[in-house]
Amino acid sequence: MSSDSLPDTRRTLDVGGTQYDFYSLAQAAEDLGDIQRLPMTLKVLLENQLRFADDESVSRDDLQALVDWQKEGRSDREIGYRPARVLMQDFTGVPGVVDLASMRAAVEKLGEQPSKINPLSPVDLVIDHSVMVDKYGDPSAFKDNVALEMERNRERYEFLRWGQQAFDNFRVVPPGTGICHQVNLEYLGKTVWTREEDGKTLAYPDTLVGTDSHTTMINGLGVLGWGVGGIEAEAAMLGQPVSMLIPEVIGFKLTGKLREGITATDLVLTVTEMLRKKGVVGKFVEFYGDGLKDLPLADRATIANMAPEYGATCGFFPVDDETLNYMRLSGRDDDQIALVEAYSKEQGLWREPGHEPIFSDTLGLDMGDVEASLAGPKRPQDRVALSQLATTFEKLMEDEGKSAKDSRDDKMGSEGGQTAVGVERSYRHADSQDVNYKGEDFSLDPGAVVIAAITSCTNTSNPSVMMAAGLLARKAKEKGLATKPWVKTSLAPGSKVVTEYLAAAGLQDDLNALGFNLVGYGCTTCIGNSGPLPEPIEDAVKTGDLTVASVLSGNRNFEGRVHPLVKTNWLASPPLVVAFALAGNVRCDLDNDPIGEGSDGEPVYLKDIWPTQAEVAEAVEKVNTEMFRKEYAAVFDGDEVWKAIKVPESEVYEWDDNSTYIQHPPFFEGMGKEPSKVEDVKDAHVLAMLGDSVTTDHISPAGAIKPDSPAGRYLQENGVKPVDFNSYGSRRGNHEVMMRGTFANVRIQNEMLDGVVGGETRHVPSGEQMAIYDAAMKYQEEGTPLVVVAGKEYGTGSSRDWAAKGTLLLGVRAVLAESYERIHRSNLIGMGVVPLQFPEGEDRKSLGMTGDETVSIEGLDSLEPGGKVKVTIKGDKGEKTLDALCRIDTANELEYYRHGGILHYVLRKMIGAA
Repeated sequence: MSSDSLPDTRRTLDVGGTQYDFYSLAQAAEDLGDIQRLPMTLKVLLENQLRFADDESVSRDDLQALVDWQKEGRSDREIGYRPARVLMQDFTGVPGVVDLASMRAAVEKLGEQPSKINPLSPVDLVIDHSVMVDKYGDPSAFKDNVALEMERNRERYEFLRWGQQAFDNFRVVPPGTGICHQVNLEYLGKTVWTREEDGKTLAYPDTLVGTDSHTTMINGLGVLGWGVGGIEAEAAMLGQPVSMLIPEVIGFKLTGKLREGITATDLVLTVTEMLRKKGVVGKFVEFYGDGLKDLPLADRATIANMAPEYGATCGFFPVDDETLNYMRLSGRDDDQIALVEAYSKEQGLWREPGHEPIFSDTLGLDMGDVEASLAGPKRPQDRVALSQLATTFEKLMEDEGKSAKDSRDDKMGSEGGQTAVGVERSYRHADSQDVNYKGEDFSLDPGAVVIAAITSCTNTSNPSVMMAAGLLARKAKEKGLATKPWVKTSLAPGSKVVTEYLAAAGLQDDLNALGFNLVGYGCTTCIGNSGPLPEPIEDAVKTGDLTVASVLSGNRNFEGRVHPLVKTNWLASPPLVVAFALAGNVRCDLDNDPIGEGSDGEPVYLKDIWPTQAEVAEAVEKVNTEMFRKEYAAVFDGDEVWKAIKVPESEVYEWDDNSTYIQHPPFFEGMGKEPSKVEDVKDAHVLAMLGDSVTTDHISPAGAIKPDSPAGRYLQENGVKPVDFNSYGSRRGNHEVMMRGTFANVRIQNEMLDGVVGGETRHVPSGEQMAIYDAAMKYQEEGTPLVVVAGKEYGTGSSRDWAAKGTLLLGVRAVLAESYERIHRSNLIGMGVVPLQFPEGEDRKSLGMTGDETVSIEGLDSLEPGGKVKVTIKGDKGEKTLDALCRIDTANELEYYRHGGILHYVLRKMIGAA
């Protein structure tokens, strides 16, 4: 097909005398068909396709598929999407920068100029995931926690500091500044992006992918963005398209207004519950309706933030006057604001009253129906009305007791005496414990709130709920109330602007009085960086096997996430976090029971200290543009400690062999300027044989590093004590740690071993059982290639780059499964591992596989997208040949695979060898 078939849509837009080139959606509609009622999100995707249309990576059929989506509200077409920029946080960003650094080292080895390797799309990395709440309730907490953070993470920060000065198109926001999503909302996001091209300024929608699922927060500003895995993000920053299906779009109609005393947090927990029940996994959600005119942008961002919790790819709010108001407040340039308004109106991306796009499906909410809410005890979609929390907790305790009793009855049989003992023991976990802490004696009871944290980008980005928390603290202090001594309190805003406006309103002092001192600018408790509980509290919880609680203004409360000893975790608005710190127990019915006793001896109820909407609005008036301009004036500079980090001003990173955080990965070892012939796989052994729905969480290293695991042994051999292990997340820049943690999940089940759960396998030649990593290294010494065999939906769940990277480094050449989750399939190809699919009607069970077989694969150098591959499986029962389906589905993917992976392909392209 010739380029004549592509519509000519490039036009010029005049904004206040400045000329911008743009790709006109109205012009495209004349050629492709009416798009007036196309969802806003799909208009953004259509513009993206128009801009990159070349009849190869983007064809006329791709454009037409987006327009024709309106006929049925769905499409099965896959498109290549190129976002304007990439956002990273430090845990997921470090391995991306490690890959860039190793690409430069490889280019130097090939005799080329290392500086040719740079991100092609702008990349911002915000260091926000490392600060922990070690110190709290003290004026020095922030300073002490930052010092501990720098001490623990110095190696990682030295590396990022080098990247900050070494790469073009790459900026680092230093630690102690804010959370990436809040910094994105308040400063980085532009709504309409521009770049210089052939002497002209091209304007287009601000779009991004981020290496954190809550990247969706920026959708509140009319910016289309969502979270992806590391390999996809690296592809995007190196100019490669992100492969995606044209999504279904669910319309969520908002009407009415929130009632007095109801917060944005209550609203988002209600929306999350509704959308989870609806079922929106893998879909876009787009908010519309006349209720938007009264919904502040900060409230929109709160709702957009929790898209991962309601299961959607994104939760998008269109551009309107409120968008412009927020951009003015947050200090965006007047010319930028004028461009956003003119461009959005010209392109049909501006929200008009009464506008109702065509959607795949819809649902709606009258915001006047929202009630005060929390969510828990372990899922963000499980909303509980505040009035029902105490009852919900009591039922939870009752169910736990019954479950424990039934379990014991099953084990003990039905003899009366034994059953009686079972009943007695089943409730023993509910015993209160006497504690002495800081000179106070008290009883720690079931339901005790041991953590109360104002944390997370979700709510700390919203001045109305933050001011409400401060006002409630002020009123509580005036009544003579105090935080209960067993509560670990913390305030971790998503940006320094929050500190500015709380101070301006005089409310930080009131929060300090209740122990909500600043502990850091970062994710903290919301990602499990809650730090230790005081020792007497921890001892009491363990001794009594107490079911205690955390209350946090975060977005996730999965079991074991906040703190390993805290069994129930409740998401709530910042003012409710303060309220529960005062009450001290989630069994307190705050609708009817007093929250405490005032200094006058009288009971104080929540309604006595809950701020009115008028009081909150008056406090929010203190937020002004100068606060944003002041805090973001030198956002990339960092404090004196950051500036003092010494880094060599070298184009190529000077790897430290002794580092246990950053190591030079072997991805490019032996790489030439031209790709080698792809060798067939001969007599490979099976490393693991896995069942259905094996997730990337099963495959990829995550969480704590066990001392007796391969990764734990490696760290100890390199002088790291278990107390200093940190987590797999913090060591993602060291392939030696990560490959040892691949397939090491404690819940993974390898069918090669009967009844064994965990990352073990059988080394077939010797018959010996060992850790999967140890077996892989043994096979490597023997020169034996490896395959993984699996069932249906292999690689479901989040896109985790180390699930593919670790697979490659263990020596796995191919995966043979019944079916794949799309993103992990793509990531395997991106790392040079071929995904093969059993023919219809065949699988490991029908073939009687035990894992002792050898597997040979022929024809890998003559692959075609979606073609067949000859697979020969030899075992004790004989030999079987299959025509397996090669799940390299597109020409682009095949190109990546032939080069040994996407990074190899891009590297060769950058030096002109591909």
